Amino acid sequence: WGKRTLLQLLEPGKSIPMGIARDNPEFKVRGFVLDDGRKFFTLQFLQDYVKLLSYYKMNDFQIHLNDNGSYKYFDSNWDSTYSAFRLENETYPQLTAKDGSYTKKDFIALQQLGDDYAVRIVPEIDVPAHSLAFSKAVPSIGSKRYGRDHLDLHNPLTDTVIQNIFKEYLSGSNPVFKGNMVDIGTDEYAKADAEAFRAFTDRMIKYIESYGKKVRLWGALTWAKGNTPVTVNRVAMNTWSNGYANPIEMKKLGYHQISTPDGWLYIVPAAGYYYDYLNLENIYSKWTPSMIGNVKFQPGDPSIVGGSFAEWNDIVGNGISEKDVNDRVFPAIQVLAKKMWSGADTVFSYDDFAKQCKNTGEGPGLNIRGKLGNSAHPLVRTFHFDKNEKDVIIKNATFVKGIKGNSLYFKGARSFAELPFKEIGYNYTVSFWINPSNNNPNDATIFQSSNSVIKLKQQNSDLLGFSRDGYHFDFNYKVPANVWTHIVIAGTNKGTALYVNGKLQDSLYDKWIQFSDEKKTKKRRVETLFFPLQKIGGFTGKIDELQVWNKLLSGKEISEL
Repeated sequence: WGKRTLLQLLEPGKSIPMGIARDNPEFKVRGFVLDDGRKFFTLQFLQDYVKLLSYYKMNDFQIHLNDNGSYKYFDSNWDSTYSAFRLENETYPQLTAKDGSYTKKDFIALQQLGDDYAVRIVPEIDVPAHSLAFSKAVPSIGSKRYGRDHLDLHNPLTDTVIQNIFKEYLSGSNPVFKGNMVDIGTDEYAKADAEAFRAFTDRMIKYIESYGKKVRLWGALTWAKGNTPVTVNRVAMNTWSNGYANPIEMKKLGYHQISTPDGWLYIVPAAGYYYDYLNLENIYSKWTPSMIGNVKFQPGDPSIVGGSFAEWNDIVGNGISEKDVNDRVFPAIQVLAKKMWSGADTVFSYDDFAKQCKNTGEGPGLNIRGKLGNSAHPLVRTFHFDKNEKDVIIKNATFVKGIKGNSLYFKGARSFAELPFKEIGYNYTVSFWINPSNNNPNDATIFQSSNSVIKLKQQNSDLLGFSRDGYHFDFNYKVPANVWTHIVIAGTNKGTALYVNGKLQDSLYDKWIQFSDEKKTKKRRVETLFFPLQKIGGFTGKIDELQVWNKLLSGKEISEL
């Protein structure tokens, strides 16, 4: 980890004083939990996060591989309630999610990358609640009493199915789960069936241990009180809610605890509960892994092996993107990496620490936040699209007369220009002139990257729009054909705005989804965009005078462009 300190000190504007530095972490486990079940994250995102966590000396990446949405938000219909399991499975092929999953080869490679960066990948298969994906694959194991997101713990087939699933990843000379730790979930099951839940938990612990693995689980044994013993030795527990697992009781039982208090460390984007963004100043000033909820242990207490924070995607379909998740998680990593390393030993005030954070990035080779340029020069680049712009690679496009000089003329779906940037993240303003032909098909693209695409005609709407993360959004505007129109798109972590010929046309902020539950619940729909810059083109027509700003221009500034 000393190498990470050197890399951080060598970032621009920093220097290394002569001398000897000695440092060591107070806590062995310094972790992050990602809910991959209710929102799919690309393999590239997971790979980038291995490197990001390592750069901040965090060594534990728990990937929550299955979950489901809330039954009440899907017409109280289990068949239509969203659920997903993210790994390739040959025993039950119907189990693997169709909207995003990883092959076994991919997941093995991710764990090997984790080994290279000293980040342990902890796969989590969450049973016997949060388990709708399994009961959809094998309907007879779903609980008729508590709902199909609960497994029927009185049906012998349930054990067979779940053990078969784990077996596929644990058995053989080259198992899919490479590390020494496997998480089995085990939280939030119906309290009325506590004894059956405890017995199932114990059986699952012993089954995983029979493959030589250690077990991690979510704390639930205070909630699920009973007489059935549950294995303790070598088992680690995320203590997240003192009502579900009282940390003092868990210490007496002998569990290794990973402090994951929901009231401090749960991010649930755009949900209206827990945190959209963590209260980082409060965490920096008052929290350490020795504190679980309102229970404080003495520093160095051997029952507390570390801490972890979690990002949950409870509100399925609310538009949150990978970039939005990172916008919430990255600043939390900066603060929590410090707290999980050194506990209460904070040298700087929070304000001074926050200034240090602004000057510390993501580590070598990463730009998840899509940062371009610097604050001293907010205009990153103007592209005039003349023959002098040697870093613009033209593919089946030509130069024609434009607004001031030349413009780029594209000839359809296979006509592109490649730019020297992939994308720009929040806060940004991008302006350009466009003159499309009148024969463009639906979904004709204007800009695209590996993460997002801007379309001249979004799907069947004829409206300007964008797509990313499986979501499709449109502005209330149709770009006219055969005339030059000035378009400005400005984006923040709250939404995206469209200006046409200097005037605000549409603002995708504070949109709402109404669910069909009894309370007619409304949740905020997030319509954000990292502006894609990897390729221009894919439509028939002309583009000119592309300007990219790493700041949010005011309406007055936009009208003067």
